[in-house]
Amino acid sequence: MISTERPLLFLLLPDFLDPAVSDQTFVCPHCMAVEGLLSTYPKLRRELDVRYVPFARPRAAIIEVIGEEFQSCPVLVLPSSWETASELAKRSQGRHFFVGEHAIASAFAEFFGTSVMH
Repeated sequence: MISTERPLLFLLLPDFLDPAVSDQTFVCPHCMAVEGLLSTYPKLRRELDVRYVPFARPRAAIIEVIGEEFQSCPVLVLPSSWETASELAKRSQGRHFFVGEHAIASAFAEFFGTSVMH
């Protein structure tokens, strides 16, 4: 069972394979943007539960928290006790979550006082 005390941030593991595209290894550019925010604001790593998941689906760790229909990365899932009025937030299984680097940056600003993306 995944702890729900801190926000969960799911990122794709780097250097993944996607045989449907080529035999090269890849990184997710959206996850790399969030990694940049984590590097810029080291306090975020202390406040978040950062989990790295494989590229291949199904992504069981994400499914466990917000359901099978929401497996995109990056995704930030708030604890069930946290509320947000952000229009960028989605909701599933009683939890708000943010998908994509811009929505996640907005959530970081709302909850942790970081800057928003320009």
